[in-house]
Amino acid sequence: MVRKAAYPPSFRPIRNPCINLLQIYRLVRQLRSLEIGEQCLDLLSKNRHSCNLLAIFLWSSPGSMRLLLLVITSAYRPLVSNRLSERVVRRTCNAIGLFQTLASHPHTKMSFIRASMPEYLYAFLKTRSRERNYERLRFASLVVIGSLVEVDNPEVVDYLLATEMFPCCLCCMEIGTTLSKTVATFIIYRILLNEKGLNYLLSMPERYLVVTHCLENMVEILDVEDEEYLPHLLKNIICCYLRISENEKLANST
Repeated sequence: MVRKAAYPPSFRPIRNPCINLLQIYRLVRQLRSLEIGEQCLDLLSKNRHSCNLLAIFLWSSPGSMRLLLLVITSAYRPLVSNRLSERVVRRTCNAIGLFQTLASHPHTKMSFIRASMPEYLYAFLKTRSRERNYERLRFASLVVIGSLVEVDNPEVVDYLLATEMFPCCLCCMEIGTTLSKTVATFIIYRILLNEKGLNYLLSMPERYLVVTHCLENMVEILDVEDEEYLPHLLKNIICCYLRISENEKLANST
């Protein structure tokens, strides 16, 4: 039986009707501008839920994806040298926000995956720092992956398993805030709903123990003061446990 895991409230899109289709198209075309490109990136990210065609504009506009990748990869060096400035984080989160638009749109999602675009975000998911700037990049990247798994698709699960998304999520479940833990646990649950995902977990005893230990640790160190997101995290943890318990071999061995 499929149970519905929980999104934290800030994971849900909020539409902004204050910008029209023509303005969105112009902003996409002007992303490559040296003078106003950064401003266009900021405006597109803030209004990304107001235009259903934005993902198609971004994917089909020459140079747009290259620019987003440049913005994201330019954060790698300050990421590893602990020199993340506010401007770098803001620009990178804006670009990642547009990645979410591509990941959630049915006409660009699979092209986005087949071009291996999500892997450019893995560096932000593997960091061990709890500092605010690292957490902002961590959460923004998790939301992109969460958008990929929101709709059942075996190819998405195959891709995430092949690219070692599981360990990335476990790292976020250990290091992240309640909000990041909630999205990371949601991703794990959505992967486990697929039989290949469940088999991946149970194919190695060590992998099963690591995941269940991580879930156990999250329960033990719950931030009871985080009343807004705590129920969502708990629901996702319970969904993971229930899905694991549905495996017949595991049930018979206990």
